Amino acid sequence: MSQVLNSPAVEGHGLFSPVSSLYAARALRDFGDGFVAVLLPVYLSALGLGAFEIGVVATTALFGSALMTLAIGFLGHRIDRRTLLIAASGLMVATGFAFTQSASYGAVLLVAFCGTINPSSGSVSIFVPIEHATLSHLVADKARTSAFARYSLVGALAAAVGALAAMSPDLMAEFGISRLGALEAMFTLYALLGVAGGLFYARIPRASATEDKPAAALGPSRGIVYRLAALFSIDAFAGGLAVQSLLALWLFTRFGLSLAEAGTFFFISGVLSAFSFPVAAWLARRIGLVNTMVFTHIPSSLCLIGAAVVPSLEVALVLLLVRSALSQMDVPTRSSYVMAVVTPPERAAAASITSVPRSLAAALSPAMAGALFAAGHEAWPFILCGVLKILYDFGLLWAFRHIKPPEER
Repeated sequence: MSQVLNSPAVEGHGLFSPVSSLYAARALRDFGDGFVAVLLPVYLSALGLGAFEIGVVATTALFGSALMTLAIGFLGHRIDRRTLLIAASGLMVATGFAFTQSASYGAVLLVAFCGTINPSSGSVSIFVPIEHATLSHLVADKARTSAFARYSLVGALAAAVGALAAMSPDLMAEFGISRLGALEAMFTLYALLGVAGGLFYARIPRASATEDKPAAALGPSRGIVYRLAALFSIDAFAGGLAVQSLLALWLFTRFGLSLAEAGTFFFISGVLSAFSFPVAAWLARRIGLVNTMVFTHIPSSLCLIGAAVVPSLEVALVLLLVRSALSQMDVPTRSSYVMAVVTPPERAAAASITSVPRSLAAALSPAMAGALFAAGHEAWPFILCGVLKILYDFGLLWAFRHIKPPEER
């Protein structure tokens, strides 16, 4: 494409506009992550790995992804974003094919560390900071939050469909395909999704040759970014106390919820969370980004605390669904705010530095929650989660209430 980015407001509305191409690439990537997160432990078990070894692979993949994301944030500010996204797609292709050829534990660890495999339910990868910076550059300030809401909605729905696609190996078995062969076919599909994503990324215009290339990844906004990263880490640590697997375990043990009932509940909660993203954009236009983050988060945390202590299953599920409709409204608004309060050359680094500590902090707290469960204090992880999140919300409001994005000034 010969088009050049000369303005941060070049969003188009056509099917093949740069922004639509970015959304399409995000959908393909999250669709792949959706089925890989489910099938990875199944595939590794088929290779003969035990539970501990599978856990090490997952940790290795997350750690490698965090290091690469930081590297992109600090070193990628001088490289064209389109080039970086296409290169990341190439790494996704190599990862998918390499997994189909990795029979030994050491080979699996190497591919997990160097590749793009995502064992978690969230979008954590080297793509994220580059996509955030690119999307912010493609849209005007007034359209940025709505663009991030659509970006988040597309990713969430694609990941949900991807999780459903994880049943494909069972369907392939009915046609005489071996289980291992079916699993390898899904990783091949993951590689092909990387090819398709790269083609969509190729439709994004190159940066202008005259665009400034800063000497450092972070400049005048360094203090803002580090304060946001610290606060976001508190929020992520709190969220790790109530991850979906622990919430499911609590519903099973406290109320005897069946697997089918739990699956239905989490599907509904996921849909509510996904469709809260455009509502968050609408609300942010009226009360501001920081206020939207804070004043939707606090009620969701109160609902979690309430659900942890009520004796009725029906009331607990209603409170948890209300929480699902509110708790993720800070996702697009948070991304939009970070991109708004830093200078354009700092955006990739800001996205990286604010997202990686979140991932690392969230990895610490599930062990603490598990210890509380084992000690018979099943409700306490959710109570602590709610309290810490409320403290985070007040801290965010106090520290950033006067730092406005351009569209709110």
